[in-house]
Amino acid sequence: MQRWRGLEDIPEDWGRSVVTIGSYDGVHRGHQLIIKHAVDRARELGVPAVVVTFDPHPSEVVRPGSHPPLLAPHHRRAELMTELGVDACLILPFTTEFSKLSPADFVVKVLVDKLHAKAVVEGPNFRFGHKAAGNVDFLIEQGRIYDFEVEVVDLYVTGEAGGGEPFSSTLTRRLVAEGDVAGAREILGRPHRVEGVVVRGAQRGRELGFPTANVETLPHTAIPADGVYAGYLHAQGEAMPAAISVGTNPQFDGTERTVEAYAIDRVGLDLYGLHVAVDFLAYVRGQAKFESLEALLEQMAADVKRCREIVAAEE
Repeated sequence: MQRWRGLEDIPEDWGRSVVTIGSYDGVHRGHQLIIKHAVDRARELGVPAVVVTFDPHPSEVVRPGSHPPLLAPHHRRAELMTELGVDACLILPFTTEFSKLSPADFVVKVLVDKLHAKAVVEGPNFRFGHKAAGNVDFLIEQGRIYDFEVEVVDLYVTGEAGGGEPFSSTLTRRLVAEGDVAGAREILGRPHRVEGVVVRGAQRGRELGFPTANVETLPHTAIPADGVYAGYLHAQGEAMPAAISVGTNPQFDGTERTVEAYAIDRVGLDLYGLHVAVDFLAYVRGQAKFESLEALLEQMAADVKRCREIVAAEE
């Protein structure tokens, strides 16, 4: 998949394309419906499928300090979109100046002049342009003027997650924050993932017999609620069953929140400095402080046993 950062990166000889626009954070099952529809339509028309997204999240520019926790960084979204058959991803730097672009100017500058849209695929509540003044009806009007179709896809899938609420990035963030990683997984269609570089911590896990990878997460990452989880640690092309701890290490009066993953039954791993990913399969228990180090060690052994069972059942 081609990746462009800004309109100037688009090849000058770029032809017609099918386009869909949105933040698409998480590329959840609702997003997948829209993107798949765009890809299918592109194949029918014999043109590439392009996803247009933004960085940073528009809310951070419109309302500074309101950047939502991110379910997936842009490189991860690109991987997921590639799997769906997307041919190119345009990441538009969302600046104050860009936020003032009128819906009509957005259509001309992005969809017409640069991407030469033959069709645009969106959800029913799509908004764009200055103060989100543009909507699907306006887009349809512009399509008549500039010769592109507009197709509206209902992205509102529902299930058990969130008590039956329509699937959305907002709901997914809430479930992750609550520690309901099973609910988040239903919406995403895969486990919620946290990424970052392995850094040196206090190394207490190593001293206790459970050496962990201390993951320095990417900015604005959506991190699950404090507690212990079963999942996978992805490193060097391998997915290793893991017991994952999120929290402040109250046993040792910690104050900094960390994400640490213990690769179950693995010995001698050296992951310092590597970029790794942690997938959250299931919530095991909440964060707790124990009466003694012995009690903590006993609980850690039980946690690892439980995590091993959960991952084995998964496989």
